[in-house]
Amino acid sequence: MNILTHIARLLVAVTFIFSGFVKLVDPLGSAYKFEEYFGADVLNLEFLIPYALQFSVILILAEIMLGVMLLVGYKAKLTVWSLFLITLLFLFLTWYSAYYDKVTDCGCFGDAVKLTPWETFYKNVILIVLVIYLLIRVHDIQPVASDVLAKRVSLVSLILFIGILFYVLRYLPIIDFRPYAVGKNIPEGMMIPEDAEQPVYEDTWIYNVNGEDQVFTTEEKPWNIEGATFVDRKTRTLKEGYVPPIHDFTMENGGEDITDILMAKEKLMLVVAYNLKLTSEAGMSAVKELSERAMEKGYTVYCFSASTQEAYEKVKETFNLDFDLLFCDETTLKTIVRSNPGILILDKGTIKGKWSWRQVESITLD
Repeated sequence: MNILTHIARLLVAVTFIFSGFVKLVDPLGSAYKFEEYFGADVLNLEFLIPYALQFSVILILAEIMLGVMLLVGYKAKLTVWSLFLITLLFLFLTWYSAYYDKVTDCGCFGDAVKLTPWETFYKNVILIVLVIYLLIRVHDIQPVASDVLAKRVSLVSLILFIGILFYVLRYLPIIDFRPYAVGKNIPEGMMIPEDAEQPVYEDTWIYNVNGEDQVFTTEEKPWNIEGATFVDRKTRTLKEGYVPPIHDFTMENGGEDITDILMAKEKLMLVVAYNLKLTSEAGMSAVKELSERAMEKGYTVYCFSASTQEAYEKVKETFNLDFDLLFCDETTLKTIVRSNPGILILDKGTIKGKWSWRQVESITLD
C-alpha cells in the first residue's frame, strides 16, 4: 500500500471511530444537539425535532461503522464515497454554524473534546482533503487480512455498537465526559480562578452628527464631538475569556436562589426531571418509593426541573410526592443527567451517585 494512502486511511478512520464512540456512549447528547440545529435559530427545520434521537442514532452508527470499515478495508469504494458525502455535509453545517455564529459547539466530539465553530470547520476541511485523496487512491485500500475477516469484524462491531446504544439509552452513558460526572464537585466547577483569562470586547458607537448617523470606534471618542447625539452602541466579542465548566447552574425555590445552602448539605437527593410533561410516569412512581426511603435516612429531597410550579403541583398530587420543587435551566438539567427522571445524590456539592429511574432498586442509601 502507498504510504501516504496508509497514513490518510489511518487518520480518517481513527477520527471517525473516535468521533462516533464519544457520541455512542451518550446518544442523547447528540440528539439534543440535533434539536438545536433543527431549531428556528439555526436551520429552521423544527418539524424534524421529534426525530432528533433517530437522526442521532443513525449518524453515530454511520460514523463509527465507516471508521471501522475503512480501518479493516471492508468495501473500500462504498466506504470512501460514504465518508466523502458525510464529510461534505459536516463541512457545510460547520461552515454555516461558524459563519453565522449559530451554534457555539457543534458536538462533533460529544462532550469529550470541545472545539470552537471555526476550529471544527477547519478540522473538516482537513478531513475532506484526506477523504478526496482516498477517493483518488481507493484502489490502494485493501483488507488488513482478508475480505472474510474484514466482513466479520465489521459485522461484530455493528452488533456491539447497537448493544451499547440500547444500554445507554435505557440507563445512562457508560462514560461521562460532562462536568457533572460522579465525583465532580459542583461549587468547584463554578469557580473562576483569579488569574483566569478575561474576555476581549470591541465597542462600536453610532452617533448622529449633523443629521447623519455615523459609526465610530471607542478610540475616536465620538461623545466629545460637539453637537453629536448618541444613537446606539454595539459590542462584539473578539476573544472569549475563561468559562468555568459549570456556569448555568442554579437552584431556585419559590424565586429564591438557595444554591449555596443546598451545596453545603451532606445528604441531598435531586430527582432531575427537565420537563415534567415528558417525564416517565413509571419513573415518577419508582422515584416515589426511593424518596420515601431517602427521607427516612435523613436525606433532603427535591424535584429539580425547568417546569413551572403549577405543572409540578399536578405531578406532586398525582404521585403523592412529599418533596418540593427546585427550578433550573432545562439545558443544564439535560446536561446533568440523561434520564427523565434521573436521580442525583450529593454530599456538600460533590456528586456521589447518578442513576436512571430504571435503576432505583439498585440504589443503596447510606
